[in-house]
Amino acid sequence: MKIGELYRSGDFKGEKHVPVIVSPASVTAGAPLDVTVAVGTEIPHPNTTEHFIAWIDLYFKPQGEAFAYHVGHSDFRAHGESTRGANEGPVHVHPKATFSIEVSKPGTLIAVSMCNIHGLWESSLDLELS
Repeated sequence: MKIGELYRSGDFKGEKHVPVIVSPASVTAGAPLDVTVAVGTEIPHPNTTEHFIAWIDLYFKPQGEAFAYHVGHSDFRAHGESTRGANEGPVHVHPKATFSIEVSKPGTLIAVSMCNIHGLWESSLDLELS
């Protein structure tokens, strides 16, 4: 088995685990760009210590290149932790992260999220240069 076989995808409007990438489809080369990735935007994902999104990663694969670049990682595993027990923690984390990037080529943004119960999920968004 290969790791790629474990990734699941779907339409975020009908599947609560799919990471949603929010970014303009057309960007200016070298200009700052905020890319937000969130899980559960249309259908809320459970947000308990027993069932939560553990992390989100963002990658960028430039058009015409063989490899993707790891842009960033956001970890949400401190979600609801407490010595008092499950869901008793003083802070609960919502699976949403914003990455500030610049690109010099068109390409594809790829987001990956990890649900502690339902595994790996991915989505992508093509970026064009204006």
